[in-house]
Amino acid sequence: MEPLRYFFEPGVVGTALWPFDMDSPYGYPTEPGRLPVSAALAAELDELSAWFQSSIDWDYPPDPSPWSQDEKDRFNTRARAALDALRRELGPGWTVVDEFLPVR
Repeated sequence: MEPLRYFFEPGVVGTALWPFDMDSPYGYPTEPGRLPVSAALAAELDELSAWFQSSIDWDYPPDPSPWSQDEKDRFNTRARAALDALRRELGPGWTVVDEFLPVR
């Protein structure tokens, strides 16, 4: 299977998965529901992607995140847990490259 990159992209809701090949049979970006993972994990990745968008001050994106430190910590913990679950569910035939940058 082809490798995937894991990171959240401002303005992109629905995934944190990006194949290296833009012509990937799994789509670019890759929707979690197209992968052999549980519906619960696909939903978690979707939710994290949507939640990430609220970490940005859309009136002036270079400004610091409007989130409290507690919310940043909760998001970062769940994002790391989702990556671990993704790797576990996809199994050894897949490579998921961690490019996640914690919200600070």
